[in-house]
Amino acid sequence: MNVSEEYGARGGRDRTGQAAAFDAIGVAYDVAFPHKEGQLAAGKRLAGELPPGSRVLDVGCGTGLPTARQLTDAGHTVLGVDLSAGMLDLARRNVPPPAAEFRRLDLADLRIDGEGPGAVGQFDGIACFFALLMLPREEIPSALRLLRSLLRPGGLLALSMVEADLDDAAIPFLGHVIRVSGYLRDELRQVVRDAGFDIAHEESYAYAPASTDAPPEHQLFLHCRRG
Repeated sequence: MNVSEEYGARGGRDRTGQAAAFDAIGVAYDVAFPHKEGQLAAGKRLAGELPPGSRVLDVGCGTGLPTARQLTDAGHTVLGVDLSAGMLDLARRNVPPPAAEFRRLDLADLRIDGEGPGAVGQFDGIACFFALLMLPREEIPSALRLLRSLLRPGGLLALSMVEADLDDAAIPFLGHVIRVSGYLRDELRQVVRDAGFDIAHEESYAYAPASTDAPPEHQLFLHCRRG
């Protein structure tokens, strides 16, 4: 069984409720998170460290802002994937083709080859900002191994998570309920290394969303290379 099949078998949980919440949130997401200093810095670092004209996967691309826009502005080609059709509609407007393409896909459906929209090939870099938050902890190691398999040898992963000791916990978020997971930073580092990545750089930010129902959070950004 390859990595994609392993995660596909384990990652069959219904995530339609998560997608529906983000469909409803829509443009309110960028209103509630207007600055994104950590994500902007991490996206800039990834864009600058990649070879010119790299192919990059943006996992959980949301509205395409800021990451897909940053990467295409730097001359890279982006495939953005997300479960939310509403978010993808916004992404296509914010970052139009041909430099970017957006597909409605679950991370568990991604694979290098085969047929259908989930066959995405390999990439020089992957941006995965806060997407793994939406998975139960039991799925995160397999998801990371899948991302590693989608990277070419020596490829780069920019990963972010919110630092929290949570596993598939229901929380209020912009008027909706979503389920999220997290790790404390030492455990996150170990999970990432165990999945086959070398951590080259790490940053953390304290962030207070412009919202009354989302508490301040500590965001962790790891800059990794496929080991």
